[in-house]
Amino acid sequence: MTIVIGYTADQFGHAALEHGIAEAKLRGTGLLVINSTSGEAYVDSRFASGTQAQDVEARLAECGVPFELTQPVGVDAVEELLAAMDSPEAELLVVGIRHRSPVGKLLLGSVAQKLILECPKPVLAVKPSEF
Repeated sequence: MTIVIGYTADQFGHAALEHGIAEAKLRGTGLLVINSTSGEAYVDSRFASGTQAQDVEARLAECGVPFELTQPVGVDAVEELLAAMDSPEAELLVVGIRHRSPVGKLLLGSVAQKLILECPKPVLAVKPSEF
């Protein structure tokens, strides 16, 4: 079995990573960490750069659970994570959430909200402890 983590290069992604690691240790499973970008902008602050990706890999290597880190470019984050959750091995999706105003939700939508509503399997939505 596998736990899928929707990772972003910010405090919300780090919270998802740490909770995902804890769940994998608890359940005795591996991790699939997905950090994707649509590629529509020159710089996507949520996409892990070279050193940021290396830091994530180092953290995963030290945690002691099997893992895979993927960074697909030119994809929709929701579709990529839902496709990963369609795998029979995927048992839990972990995502970081942020507070959004009602207007912000209406105008921009929410990746986490779409995942929570559309994912056919359990979703663990977490936020940073200092948030």
